Amino acid sequence: MVNVGIVGATGYTGAELLRLLVNHKHVNIKMITSRSEAGIAIADIYPSLRGHTDLCFVAPDIDKLAQCDVVFFATPHGVAHSMVPALFEKGVRIIDLSADFRIKDADLWAKWYQQEHGCKQLLGEAVYGLPEVNREQIAKAQLIACPGCYPTSIQLGLLPLLMNDLVDPEHLIANSASGASGAGRQGKVDNLLTEINDSFKAYAAGGHRHLPEIEQGLRIAQPKGSIPAKLTFVPHLLPIIRGIHSTLYARLHNMEVDLQSLYEEFYKDEPFVDVMPSGAHPQTRSVKGSNVCRLSVVKPVDSDTVIILSVIDNLCKGASGQAIQNMNIMFGFDEAAGLEMPALLP
Repeated sequence: MVNVGIVGATGYTGAELLRLLVNHKHVNIKMITSRSEAGIAIADIYPSLRGHTDLCFVAPDIDKLAQCDVVFFATPHGVAHSMVPALFEKGVRIIDLSADFRIKDADLWAKWYQQEHGCKQLLGEAVYGLPEVNREQIAKAQLIACPGCYPTSIQLGLLPLLMNDLVDPEHLIANSASGASGAGRQGKVDNLLTEINDSFKAYAAGGHRHLPEIEQGLRIAQPKGSIPAKLTFVPHLLPIIRGIHSTLYARLHNMEVDLQSLYEEFYKDEPFVDVMPSGAHPQTRSVKGSNVCRLSVVKPVDSDTVIILSVIDNLCKGASGQAIQNMNIMFGFDEAAGLEMPALLP
């Protein structure tokens, strides 16, 4: 049994962490922090948790958090920088769901997140928490940088091609569409029901801050001596609450490769990656509320282009579910513990 603390659990990723952790057989939720909601019962903000927890939010306190075995940060970008060093020094294991430790280059992080990096000294200690690539490092890590939602869907789709040097790495394209929960719980006019319902739009086409994280992950996975991967990434907003659909395009070097067999073999031992049968088209609703990434690989007739379809739940495999998957690996639990549920349908 591990004692768990959650910092910043009033947002959607924090709520998803709680939904998954309250029934985890190896977890005792010791404390949940929020400066703005201190003293308020969690069930008063999230009635769905009535009967599952009687905890109240408390103000963050390093000494009390240090009594936990692992602390999750479900906070806005930049917040973890100020608290993680003290917890790290006390030997607490940390899983950060923000982008604070994902990008290894502090100057590059500052460029995309419009603030100076506040904890450069721990960037070298942070392990990127994509289990399908870094499982061994995750098991030994003290600090995990949980991947972003778009980066998860895109990397899982492209990695088998790049790791086997099968495509032109300089002309990769990702058209990705996310539900509105990806923008967080704070109020924004652009995310009102009347603004997004019955509509579909692209945004940040000139540059999205997940791009350097994605390219970093793809480049690390490439064989030595390869031309560094470059990605054209265009995110879109779907008029749904949760889910991501990424349509990925790459130009093949080898037209004869059996792509279906390649993907099935690559992910055959992965509990949360489902390679669908040839000709299938995965849907976001098939992963809603689950920690599964569903992939389909398509090679159009008489074309040197390969198309990968990748769907995840942005709040689960794209955030909180993947964070718990990392925790399970860190503490030697069954990797699927607390994450066995099927998707919600309808």
